[in-house]
Amino acid sequence: MGKTIIDCEINRSYLVKKLHTTGSLRQRLISFGILKGTQIKYLASTKMHATYEIQVGKMIIALRQEEAMKIEVVENEAN
Repeated sequence: MGKTIIDCEINRSYLVKKLHTTGSLRQRLISFGILKGTQIKYLASTKMHATYEIQVGKMIIALRQEEAMKIEVVENEAN
């Protein structure tokens, strides 16, 4: 697996390359609009990196570290 959200830089945009999950977690991420080709922006993480805050469209979402590790991303050329 390549770069995931936990490897990203704050205030940079990325494109979702692949979701490395199945079942209810996959459906939950898709329901937030997180799917292949979607642009996301990494906003912040907690001090202990337990949760990660991303922006998808106009929505801001908090993900647990285990969830953020399942989302493979690539650098958005527009940065």
